[in-house]
Parts: sequence; C-alpha cells; structure tokens
Amino acid sequence: MQNKTLAKSLILGFSLLVSFSLLGFFIFKGLKTFSDKDRVVTVKGLAEMNIMATSATIVIDFANSGDDLQQIMKQTEQKKEAIIAYLTSIGFSKTDIKISNIGVNDQEKYHELRWEDGRQVSVKIDRYTITQQLTIETKDIKDTGNKIAQINLDLISKDLTSNIQPIYSFPELNSIKPQLIAESTKNARIAGEQFANDSQAKLGKIKTASQGQITIVGKYYFDEEETNNTLNEPYMQKARVVSTIVFFLE
Repeated sequence: MQNKTLAKSLILGFSLLVSFSLLGFFIFKGLKTFSDKDRVVTVKGLAEMNIMATSATIVIDFANSGDDLQQIMKQTEQKKEAIIAYLTSIGFSKTDIKISNIGVNDQEKYHELRWEDGRQVSVKIDRYTITQQLTIETKDIKDTGNKIAQINLDLISKDLTSNIQPIYSFPELNSIKPQLIAESTKNARIAGEQFANDSQAKLGKIKTASQGQITIVGKYYFDEEETNNTLNEPYMQKARVVSTIVFFLE
C-alpha cells in the first residue's frame, strides 16, 4: 500500500516537474518572440530616374497695342502672316503651325494717373492690346533649344520680335511609379541588411512601409553632384522618391 502511494507521489511529482518545465519553456519562447518583435530597424531607400520629354512645343507670342482697334488688328494679322511665312521657309508645314484665337484687352481709357517726382500726373496709355500665339509641336526634342535660338534671332532681324519659349511634355508619373517604388524598396533593404550585419543580426520581414511622394527635381542644369555640361538639357527631368521601411531584426 505504501509502495503504491509512493509510486503515485513520484509520478505526480514527475508530472509537475515536466509541466513546469514545459510552461517555463513556452514562457521563455513567448518572451523571446515578444522581445524579437521589438527589435526593428528603420531605413530609407532612395530611387531616382531620368525622364526624357516625349515631345516639345515651340510657343511664339507677340502683341500689338494702340488706340485704333481696327488698325491694331490689321497689324497683328500682318505680323502673324509674316511669321508663318518665315516658319514655312525654314521647313515647317502650315499644318504643323497652330494658331490661337487673338486676345483683346480693352483698358477702356487713354490716360491713367501715376506718381512721378512725388506727385500724381496723367500719363497717356494705349487703350487696346491684342495678343496672338502660334505653337509648333516637334519631335526633334533635343534640337528644340537650338531651333528656338535661331528663330528668335531671325524674327528680330525681320522686325518681327516675339516672345519664344519651349514647352516639354513628359511621361505621366504613374507610368514610372512601379519601377521607382521597386528600386527604392530594394535600396532600403540593402541599407537594412548592412545595419543587420553590423549588429550581428539577420534582417527579417517588413513591419511597416511608407512611400514618399514622387517629386520632380526639375530641369537639369548643373547640380551639386555632377559637373558634366551635358546636364544642361531642359528636355530632361529627374523623378525621385524616398521610401521609409521598418524591418524586423532576427
């Protein structure tokens, strides 16, 4: 009888020992897992992409002003025809030249008061101003700047002075967004792995990730990183994004 009681006591004691051991093990694992989850590293990944314009538009603006509306309209028409004749003479087709509607600004007065030498004086102004715009879309994107410089010089020499500037069209940001995000994530992981190696740890899964707004650095000119004069290219832009990623460390 005593042997049976002793045996039961031993079995119960052994069972309790095993139970407490398992409980301690699982508590340890749980605490370790909880502790591991607190071990994270936050890194940023930068991605940049050069974007070339898909088309270029040459914009030619000119204006005439005066008091006789009919006379100004006639002068504007003559200047427009003269500019178009010049453009066709250098190879542009008339179908390539888009003509906007004329704009008329009526001051509704011929004089205005201005301060001169500490007193107000009445100054003669032109009542009417007529503006006109011509646009030419070109696929010869890289040479657009040179063309504009030549057109401007020629128009000045013909007494057809105008305001000439280029407008470049670039791809939609959504078309390059996936590639930028993938590149920034890749660069963030590289930075995270370097940190993990330095900490004698292993980089784990992503805990959280946030993508910064894609920004356009703007037209290329000389910047702080490069000095190559090929960067003086207004038909090029640089898209940039920075992703912030938090990785678990194991």
